[in-house]
Amino acid sequence: MVVLGVDIGGTKIRMGIIDSDGQVVADHVVPTQVPLYPFLEENVLELIEKYPQIQAIGIGTRGMVDAENGVITFETETLPGWQGTEVKSLLEKATGLRVEVNNDANCAGLAEARLGAAKGFRRTVCLTVGTGLGGGIVLDGQILNGAHGGGGEVGHLILYPNGHVCTCGRPGCSEQYVSGTALRRQIEERQILDDNQQLISPHQLFGMANAGHVEAMSLTKKFTSDLAIVISSLQAVLDMDCVVIGGGVSESANEWWHYLEEALEPLLLKPLTVKKAQFRNEAGMLGAALLVIDHVNESASKNIEDVR
Repeated sequence: MVVLGVDIGGTKIRMGIIDSDGQVVADHVVPTQVPLYPFLEENVLELIEKYPQIQAIGIGTRGMVDAENGVITFETETLPGWQGTEVKSLLEKATGLRVEVNNDANCAGLAEARLGAAKGFRRTVCLTVGTGLGGGIVLDGQILNGAHGGGGEVGHLILYPNGHVCTCGRPGCSEQYVSGTALRRQIEERQILDDNQQLISPHQLFGMANAGHVEAMSLTKKFTSDLAIVISSLQAVLDMDCVVIGGGVSESANEWWHYLEEALEPLLLKPLTVKKAQFRNEAGMLGAALLVIDHVNESASKNIEDVR
């Protein structure tokens, strides 16, 4: 079986031709454009024409998703006009293929749980630390979607009541403190500069912290302490076996991982495995493909049972 897995982010869309073993046959990356749906449909149709063996389509996207109906129930102005889009029905009509839609962090979590760093664990939380803070909760192989598509929205846990206002409109959400965007804001607030008197990047921040720069070390410890609080709070609710940390900021994880371990140690209620993600840019795309493969296989099994 060959499917199309699509990962929709705020800046780019990654589309992969993926077989039932999770192997990427080919992939295609384009910058995200708005209005998004017509652009998505156009690119999907082009790939179907190029790869006629595609049998189904899985979509992982920013925002909250009603996974049962494939509708975007909430998205900020990062993707204007995307909220309310009936992606599943529109794309099924345009392509004639089965389409399944879910949140991108949920898809990343599914990929890590089935094929990646959390393979073999029953209860997994995948945290994607990038532009924002995403979360995907996979329990016994199934994504926890929630009643309104809001399951796993870890970035919108209130971390600091009355704190920095989030893009969702509420003050103090965790992604305003644990994300690449948050780090850049805090670097600017503290005016941490490089040798050329330019604001440093988050990646430079972690390197400077390890080199003993006092202000960089202070901000790095705050970032990892806040992340540790998020993980500890999730453990108190879910008692998961494993946490996987991915996303753009995790690419520098080797530089800040020891700070996270130090911050976590006094906060954990029970032993917990915390791992770096195995898949990086491919996670959302792979998870989206697995999502639709599952549904097609379930339908096939049901049809066999009905015949019997």
